[in-house]
Amino acid sequence: MPSADDALEPQHLGVPALTVTAEPQDRSPEHAEPSRFIPHVQGLRAIAVLAVVLYHFWPARFSGGYVGVDIFFVISGFLITSHLMRELTASGSLRLGQFWARRARRLLPASLLVLLFCALVAMSPYLTPTSALPNEVREILASTFYVENWYLALNSADYLNHSGDPTTVQHYWSLSLEEQFYVMWPLLMLLAAWLGVKWFRGARRRSVITTLAVASVLSFVFCVVFTMTNPAPAYFVTFGRMWQFGVGAMVALVPMLRIRNAIGSFVLGWGGIAVLLFTIFTFDAQTPFPGYAAALPTLGAAAVIMASNHERWWYPTRVLAIRPAQFVGDISYSLYLWHWPLIIIAPSVPFWGLTIYHRLALLALCFVLAWLTKRFVEDPARGWKVLTSRPARVTLWSSLAAMVVVASVAGLAWAVNAPAYTAGVKALQDLRHNPPPCFGAAVVLDKSCAGTDFGDTILPAPGFAGVDRPTSPECFVQLNDARPVSCTFGSNDPNAPRVALIGDSHAYQLLSTFQAMADENGWQLVTYFKGACPWNTTPLATPGAFGAACTQWRDSVTAELKTAHIDAVFTAALATTPYSSDGYPSAHDAAVAGYRKAWSEMLDRGIPVITVVDNPVWETDPNKCLRTHEMTACDGERSAVLVANDPLRDAASGLDRATLLDFTDVFCGAEVCRPVVGGANIYRDQDHLTVTFTDTLKPWYAQAIGSALGSRGQ
Repeated sequence: MPSADDALEPQHLGVPALTVTAEPQDRSPEHAEPSRFIPHVQGLRAIAVLAVVLYHFWPARFSGGYVGVDIFFVISGFLITSHLMRELTASGSLRLGQFWARRARRLLPASLLVLLFCALVAMSPYLTPTSALPNEVREILASTFYVENWYLALNSADYLNHSGDPTTVQHYWSLSLEEQFYVMWPLLMLLAAWLGVKWFRGARRRSVITTLAVASVLSFVFCVVFTMTNPAPAYFVTFGRMWQFGVGAMVALVPMLRIRNAIGSFVLGWGGIAVLLFTIFTFDAQTPFPGYAAALPTLGAAAVIMASNHERWWYPTRVLAIRPAQFVGDISYSLYLWHWPLIIIAPSVPFWGLTIYHRLALLALCFVLAWLTKRFVEDPARGWKVLTSRPARVTLWSSLAAMVVVASVAGLAWAVNAPAYTAGVKALQDLRHNPPPCFGAAVVLDKSCAGTDFGDTILPAPGFAGVDRPTSPECFVQLNDARPVSCTFGSNDPNAPRVALIGDSHAYQLLSTFQAMADENGWQLVTYFKGACPWNTTPLATPGAFGAACTQWRDSVTAELKTAHIDAVFTAALATTPYSSDGYPSAHDAAVAGYRKAWSEMLDRGIPVITVVDNPVWETDPNKCLRTHEMTACDGERSAVLVANDPLRDAASGLDRATLLDFTDVFCGAEVCRPVVGGANIYRDQDHLTVTFTDTLKPWYAQAIGSALGSRGQ
């Protein structure tokens, strides 16, 4: 999250200022002590915000742009610690109410404006899918009260995984974390100063440095360990990020870290920038983050701040001070706030697309809105005399009132759309129990349904497809969870044929359909699912704890299958899963070999394996297009959304006792792939199928499994 603070020069922190002007204790001045603006820190802000924004616009090109947030954390630690230490040195204490009031006036007006905009957008079924409304409202509330990072952590959100349907306010996690820093950091400094006075002969500054350094080291250790054991929440948890603020704090508090030597400053500054660019262009979603990897952008940002010599125009301190960099740095806070909601909303806007021209136009709009917000919201609110001339509590109570107003608008968005949400739930249930004749895949696969025209029918409606998913999440393990969780459905007859359904989320998406098949055919269904972890022996290209957890899960599942009574296995997997080449000519060849090796245990025992070619994977959820465009306008080019060489196809081809199902012709024609077939809405997000659609494939799944069981005399 971009710090919205002005840059403050941290000079002479060890001695009181020569002149300290007494200020009323019941007023909230903008700055406790005089300060100097640092242009190159403002330029560093520009690098940080551009990294984040460009990453969100073009994640494949700027794959590590998410490190921009880490840069902001370092900047905030540097600036806020500088400011607090000046006041602590000059007065021996901190006026916390005034400090927090300044933060509120600086940050809340723009933040609450964007949240209010998002709440109003949530009221529109054209811009926000009805099925996503409950989560949208919950996250707006969490963002309003600065606990969004904890909401995401507790719900195991994966910030670096672009699947799913993120809300318009997901980016507020960093703002929430930084606000928590503003609460905890001055309290920690006050405690350290008190200890210094009481126990260390008045060595207040030394005590503060020692306390913050110890807290930062502990935070870094926690971050590394937690990233290895539980990476998704580790990205958001407050204490796992405190060390990055601490690095900035150390630059502020230790004078010898601010390098004024010309050569040293030149090397340090440009070296820091080179490190930041390296991470922006080489880190990606597979990088274990934050963990050890976060040390690179953190130290790179610290190095740029440490470079303090600006005598020559080619020094980084001077280059970062040029007018364009200063302008972007000035609007960085508002730019960060606005860009993400616009990216999420844009695909739902009528007549809008995802071409390069649309993206560039949207990027320009983000800059315009950021400048307008800076000019007419941020700056005026910061010096609003009705608040600055009154006690700090007036600002704090006014801030709380404004937050309640935004929360009320979010609640109103839910109240307005609650009837539609309830009706959508009922309609979805009715559709599953009573689908129309020749619905969905039958139009293509059933000869008797050829020529059936559903017109512009889309079921479930594009605004409600997001919740059309399996309802047994306890059977699906994710992230670093390596437990071989197994669920059993269907017949309880010990003599019933046992069918295993194994794989990643593209196997899990079939669960509801397979449950119904088991009930109808008298089978017993046993399942093993792990997100992003296909049933394959080839290691993933994903390093770190997640890749290790996937390998461990596979080994555990294989061990259980060796002793389990299974009559047939069905497996499915995402075709774009990144595999290690593992000694083979290519990752594709390694994946094919890995599938065959995983299946060999079953096949060697005479147990048939059935698999299916993966469905197309879209760049963004087709429902965003379907809500505002004609159906045909939402088709995707076959070459863009369909993996030509699915390793599952090659693994099953020509393999004895392996059956391959290929429904590509249902999804795609010769040139394009469709998001709607036979009136059935195929997708609930960019790559997962709705239960409604998978149900229309039930006869063909059942036939394949029945034939496999028949070959074993079941």
